[in-house]
This record gives sequence, C-alpha cells and structure tokens, in this order.
Amino acid sequence: MYIPSYFKIKDDDLMFTIIEQNGFATLISQHDNRPIATHLPLTLDRNNKCLYGHVARPNPQWRDLEQQEVMVIFQGPHSYISPSWYETSDSVPTWNYVAVHVYGQAELIDDEHEVMSSMQSLIAKYEEPGSPYDLGSVDSAYLAGLSKGIQGFKIHITDMEGKAKLSQNHPVQRQELVIQKLEALNRENERHIAALMKENLELRHHE
Repeated sequence: MYIPSYFKIKDDDLMFTIIEQNGFATLISQHDNRPIATHLPLTLDRNNKCLYGHVARPNPQWRDLEQQEVMVIFQGPHSYISPSWYETSDSVPTWNYVAVHVYGQAELIDDEHEVMSSMQSLIAKYEEPGSPYDLGSVDSAYLAGLSKGIQGFKIHITDMEGKAKLSQNHPVQRQELVIQKLEALNRENERHIAALMKENLELRHHE
C-alpha cells in the first residue's frame, strides 16, 4: 500500500484496534495463478498475533492458502472530501479513509473443537449484550453437519501496515473546515472521519 509518511500508522496497537473495530475483511491470495478474494469476518488474537476465520468448503481459496503469503485488508471509515469545502478554489476532490493491510502465513484448522471455539468468539463479538443466542444450545447433529461444510483457518501475522488519510497534508484551518462540513452531513462514515480528524489535530496540538 502506498503510504506517504504523514498518513502512516506506526503503532501496532492502533492497527489492532482498527482491525477489531472493522472485522469484516477481504482475504486475498493466489489460486490457479490468479488473484482470488473472499469477504468474511475475522477475529483477532492480539497476544498470539493471529487472525481466525472460516470459509465454505466449496470455496476453492482455502485449498492452497498454506503454500503462500496471504494479505488481508481491513477497511475503516471513509468519506469523499469536496474541494468546495476549502477556503480556496485551487484544489481537487479527494477521499479520506483508514485502512490496515495484514500479511501472514495461513494454517488450516481441522480440529473441530478449535473451529467451534473460533466461531464462538465471532458470535460473542457481534451478538448484542444479553442476546439469548447460544451456540452451545444448537443441536449437536446440526453443528456436526455445519462443521463438515466449512474450513477453519488462522493467519499468523508477519507484517502489518496502516494508513490514516485524514487531510494531514493540509493546513490546520482547512482541516477544521473539512471537519465542520463532515459533521454537518450527519452520516456514519462522515461522522467517524470527522472524529478521527479531531483526534489527530488534538494529538498534534499536544506534541
């Protein structure tokens, strides 16, 4: 990923947080000499620096995952930035966004208990607090059939790179104008980008 120095995220913990907050990822690898991608939720084990997930067995991507380096993209909030928001007409449109790329070696998981444990972690993350759903109460015969239809895997993280493009290459006054316009739009992505831009300006102010 092309990352100018002023957009580069250098803190691993911050990249881990972005991964946890944006867990629906894109897994990219090579299959039959072509790129192949699957969109899927992944969970992060920070202590062991691993990502856990599963794909449907008819999906051919899993068959050669272990023979190569794979890449996973986590896309955070993003927003169009209009040049009309600046105090000058001498500018062009752009896009602010946050993204993390993870590189690693995949390992297939054939142990049914480990696969179910990974699924339980996924459910625990996304079910609402107090949800009555419990994977342990699902009929065991149904779960056994389900486990035969999926392939679990974990990715041992070897490298990460993160980018937070938040108008840092513009003067502070212009960044503040952008924040005001984003907040006025009152849409989720725009609100998130505005909040991140504010945090970044506050950090710069205290440096």
